[in-house]
Amino acid sequence: MSDHPEAPVAPVAPVEAYEPPYYVAVFTTVRTQDQSGYSETNARMEDLVKDVPGFLGMDHAQTPGGLGITVGYFRDADALTEWRSNAEHRAAQKRGRAEWYQSYTLHVAKVERSHGFTRG
Repeated sequence: MSDHPEAPVAPVAPVEAYEPPYYVAVFTTVRTQDQSGYSETNARMEDLVKDVPGFLGMDHAQTPGGLGITVGYFRDADALTEWRSNAEHRAAQKRGRAEWYQSYTLHVAKVERSHGFTRG
């Protein structure tokens, strides 16, 4: 038994199901070996996107094999456009292509149906 108290673990839950229509941006990546500066930039982007009016939330997943998926949820196309055109985000995209990503895809879709379940 450890003498150190364990840090509380935040509950894991997907972004809630919103009333459609809304938009999703699905960003799927394979990263390079050199990830210097990635964590700091990623944290900054997560903080920055929260300031976009119409941003609803974000889900992340990473496989042991290195495939990463981030899904951003946006109330409308204007919110997604604002995020896409943010200057700091554009600079991070450029650095990602130059340094951090071996490959990536981006899929943008309009959600027409959405529902969720949480075990009570």
